[in-house]
Order: sequence, then C-alpha cells, then structure tokens
Amino acid sequence: QVQLVESGGGLVQAGGSLRLSCAASGRAFSTSAMGWFRQAPGKEREFVATISRSGLAIRYTDSVKGRFTISRDNAKDTVYLQMNSLKPEDTAVYYCAAREYSTASVYSHEYKYWGQGIQVTVSS
Repeated sequence: QVQLVESGGGLVQAGGSLRLSCAASGRAFSTSAMGWFRQAPGKEREFVATISRSGLAIRYTDSVKGRFTISRDNAKDTVYLQMNSLKPEDTAVYYCAAREYSTASVYSHEYKYWGQGIQVTVSS
C-alpha cells in the first residue's frame, strides 16, 4: 500500500508560480513511476506529467510543456511539480499518483495509488 499526500496548492494570479509536492509513504517509493493529473470543474481527469523511477524518462501534456517541471527526490520519497507562467485554464484539482511499475505512463488507469488531490486556482 502507498499513501500519497499533496501539498503546495492555492490561489495565484495568472503568470505566477506554484510548486506542488507529493509525499509518499508505505511501499518503496523509489521503485515507482509517478504522475500528476488534474481535473477541472465539469471536465474529466487529464494527464499532466509523469516521471520514471530513475527520473530519466519524463513526459508532459502539450499544454504545460515549457511551463511545468516534474522532478523527484527518492531520498525524501517526494515528487514535485513546479508550475510557472500559470494560466487560468490551469485551474483544477491536481492529483499525485503512483504506479506499481518503474516506467512512466500517461494513462491514468495504469496508476494504482492516488492522493486526495489539491486545489490550484489561477485568477486572471
């Protein structure tokens, strides 16, 4: 079992930055690929970013490329999402997720463990 707890969300003006953190406990974090997903009101959950166990494989959805950066610290069992140049359309609940495997994935159904989610609101 893996427990995931997100932090760092909040309200920010357009153009601002936030850094989300996801602290993992339980099963060995260092063996798991991690991902960030988001769900805006009235929309389905969508993929944002993923990182492999080693940190060498990273992928982003097109809308955040060049603005968001995913990283991980296996010594701290934590994955991060640095979000810069935020836009109102980035407003959503952001979820951290963990796979049982080491390879990164953009598919939500391939993630077994999920955090509770954290609100990010970008005002115009």
